[in-house]
Amino acid sequence: MGTGVIGTGWAVRALAAGHDVVATDQAPGAEERLRRGIERAWPAVRKLGLYPGADPSRVTWAASLAEVGTGVDLIQESVPEDLAIKAAVHAELDAAAPPTVIIASSSSGLLPTVMQAELGHPDRFVVGHPFNPVYLLPLVEVIAGSATSPDTVEAVSACYRGLGMHPLVVRHEIEGYLSDRLQEAMWREILHLVNDGVATTDELDQAIIYGPGLRWAGMGTNLTFYLAGGAGGMRHMLSQFGPALQLPWTHLVAPELTEDLIEAMAAGTEEQADGRSVEQLERLRDAYLVAVMRALRAVDVGAGRTLAQREAAIHGSAAAVWQDGKPIPAPLRLYRAPVEPEWVDYNGHMTESAFLLAAGWASDALFRYVGDDEAYRASGNSFYTAETHILFLKEATLDQMIGFDTYVLGVDDKRLHFVHVLVDAATGERLCTVEQMLVHVDTHAGRSSPIQPGVRKALDAVAATHRGADPGIEPKLRIT
Repeated sequence: MGTGVIGTGWAVRALAAGHDVVATDQAPGAEERLRRGIERAWPAVRKLGLYPGADPSRVTWAASLAEVGTGVDLIQESVPEDLAIKAAVHAELDAAAPPTVIIASSSSGLLPTVMQAELGHPDRFVVGHPFNPVYLLPLVEVIAGSATSPDTVEAVSACYRGLGMHPLVVRHEIEGYLSDRLQEAMWREILHLVNDGVATTDELDQAIIYGPGLRWAGMGTNLTFYLAGGAGGMRHMLSQFGPALQLPWTHLVAPELTEDLIEAMAAGTEEQADGRSVEQLERLRDAYLVAVMRALRAVDVGAGRTLAQREAAIHGSAAAVWQDGKPIPAPLRLYRAPVEPEWVDYNGHMTESAFLLAAGWASDALFRYVGDDEAYRASGNSFYTAETHILFLKEATLDQMIGFDTYVLGVDDKRLHFVHVLVDAATGERLCTVEQMLVHVDTHAGRSSPIQPGVRKALDAVAATHRGADPGIEPKLRIT
């Protein structure tokens, strides 16, 4: 409900997670703006990975709030931050939706106790405060009102996790919640520094971009300051730098928003924009957020960990799982995907590294099929690639749907041998073959180790089924 910047972001996130979306907004031209917004944001969410069934066209436009309230599992209200407007919308939704449907408000500061006071079913009302762009940033603050049931908080948090988000339950109901209060403190100080002529908006942004901002992406403020204390941690940091808190470095009260200050802020940020449109800056923002999150993914911290969980959900839900006695396909067909924009070169063809990247996702699907999942790896077990042979047969192009036929050719105590055959998912035409030998490793000890019994049993069953199947190539590797 509500399809402005935030509402559109919610729609994109739900669509990317493979859900259907029912949307409505009384503003003229809202449906067209929503669909254009989804189209603009879709390339960014594709880069993070799409859940099974993700489709930007799975949007139904509703003519009324009553229509939105029926036939849905969660209502996310994203109308303007005006208590009177929200109260009217909530009352109508509360009357239309079955009592089991959660109503969540995207409010950025209003108290849920106040907003739920006049509802017939206040127990199902909660605040779910996201951050722009909603379709990329994983944080959503969950705030219960005095009448909100614990079951509602638990259920909406689980739903947000299912959308690839990081729900942060705010334990004490407070205006502005947590993140916005922190941002507000910095925003007030920025206004003072510009108002006092100390710095320009560009200089202040540089002060964050090239320093604290990079640290905050993975550690936040408190853990960063803990490190500033060295071996003594936060205690030493506070003893060393704490006295500076008594110095008049910062202002706790925001300055008056005079015309001069407003003009200075507007002129400074317009100069920073340097003629670029909002849409151009949005694309730039989306690109660097994806890049930062992917970089953090490699070290498993902050939003990178959330991204890893998202990938696990995408590929875990997409993959079949081996069951003893259940028929095993020969070959296995566990992974398919469109060729992504960053996978192609200046000729519009999929690059060599992208073939290997896609084959890596196919290997991940195979691992999950036989039980090598997050829990298996957390226990100190993993497969490392020892040797790869790749043969390119035909180019693949942007948006072409590709799939992998996987043949397990052999397995022993410590080794796994298989071939991925990359095919055009529509025609079955072969595009590439990737033959690999992997060694099982005890990651805690840092050396090769026997494959654990459950995974070994599954691999033996697959290998037995695939024995005699023809991958269409003469293998260069063998387990003897």
